[in-house]
Amino acid sequence: MTEHVIARLSSGAVRGRRLDGRVSFRGIPYAAPPVGERRWRAPAPVEPWSGVRDAIEPGKPAPQAARSFADAASVDEDCLTLDVTTPDVLGADRPVLVWLHGGGGTNGSTARDPRRLVAHDVVVVTPTYRLGVLGCFGHPGLADSGTFGLLDQQAVLRWVRREVERFGGDPGNVTLAGESYGAQMAIAHLVSPASAGLFHRVILQSPFAVLGTTPPHTFIPGVPALPPRWVPADDLARLGAATAVEHGWVEPGSTPEDALARLRQVPVADLLQVSDAFIRPAFGGPALPESPATALPAGRFHRVPVVLGGTRDEARFFVGLFADLAGRPVTAEDYPRLLAEAFGDAADEVAAHYPLDRFPTPSLAWAQVCTDRAWARPTRELGNALATHTDTWCYEFADRDAPPLVPFPGFPTGAQHAAELVYQFDFPGGPALSPAQEAFADRVNRYWTTFAAHGDPAHPDLPGWPGFATGHVQSLAPARIGRVDHVAEHRLDFWARMP
Repeated sequence: MTEHVIARLSSGAVRGRRLDGRVSFRGIPYAAPPVGERRWRAPAPVEPWSGVRDAIEPGKPAPQAARSFADAASVDEDCLTLDVTTPDVLGADRPVLVWLHGGGGTNGSTARDPRRLVAHDVVVVTPTYRLGVLGCFGHPGLADSGTFGLLDQQAVLRWVRREVERFGGDPGNVTLAGESYGAQMAIAHLVSPASAGLFHRVILQSPFAVLGTTPPHTFIPGVPALPPRWVPADDLARLGAATAVEHGWVEPGSTPEDALARLRQVPVADLLQVSDAFIRPAFGGPALPESPATALPAGRFHRVPVVLGGTRDEARFFVGLFADLAGRPVTAEDYPRLLAEAFGDAADEVAAHYPLDRFPTPSLAWAQVCTDRAWARPTRELGNALATHTDTWCYEFADRDAPPLVPFPGFPTGAQHAAELVYQFDFPGGPALSPAQEAFADRVNRYWTTFAAHGDPAHPDLPGWPGFATGHVQSLAPARIGRVDHVAEHRLDFWARMP
């Protein structure tokens, strides 16, 4: 028989359930539904309810189209909910971990169970927030252009400050964590004035190109050079206006007021066609006055302790998924062309450092180039920028036998992008861990939750982890946890002088 648990919030009571070793509350609204006239507006307060609201089933994912790496799909804008998972032991003042999911800015949900993290005496909050064209759209006359997802997350953090004590959490000890796009959004909070005081530590897992540009093909084969992950608000407004006219949603020459009124009536399914173009948060407005690419190196950010890192084989995910799995593996003939288009006159020098005869396949050669240039180099640059101003610890997740969330038959995924997530969360239908990997997951999660509790990942029962100011990068693998020569492993002295 299911045992229910009641929590009484300022907006009303919610009914969760007791599971094996934890208590789960799902689908709790933290803001009013952003529908109709509330589309592309800052989140509004929740309407209080009477009685006890069921918090047993997950809320709906934010509107998104299904992808090869994420099969959830939704067109329902009523999506601003969160899940809270707590230890099944009475307690108070536990550290709080607020987790921002990844998914490229267009996809993702709270469909995961944080039992392994909760086992180490933390409260985990996993919110849904607006994505893609509904989260980062911009248009002339639209207040808060490009920051609606960021504003949703700030509403989550204010909810945590107001309500988390009712779940045994400490609102004065909140760690903001995220992976991939979620890490990018966490970085925006480091710079956003309105996020000040809402969190006290940050964990950044595999953020992408925070400080600079990315050469062609090195993110995904076939994708051109990518600009910084932040866009000026005026540029975004021009893009939004042009997109609206191009798709026939707005008449040319419409006033901003008329255009926005029409756009708020466009069906979600139609809007999702352009979501890929609207994933970069905008700066130059109240929520994000300055680009993090400028603010972070200058030290203009909230000085909280940071854990930062990535995976050893980040780019195998993108090469495996968008090249090999798509039936277009990188060939020996493709390789010099990709190098030339990515690195121009430096292509021969890159080829000399990454000759095809040192790799099992051209796809794996290209994946190593992309891992080192598009992931390891930017991560180290970000670590240097942060460590100049605040306590920072860096890691590399290195289990090359990690079970992939998205299998690529015949392609060795290694410690690819997002490989660490199955050690932190259970995913519906996701892969199982071996006993050795379960033990390894417990060690990694103790680092994370110790950091959440104390602002330093050091734990007496685990190998030491010096700060990044010493140059230390902690390798995390089942067979060994300890220092890795990150610079040598990813040829970063070479890449420091490359495009």
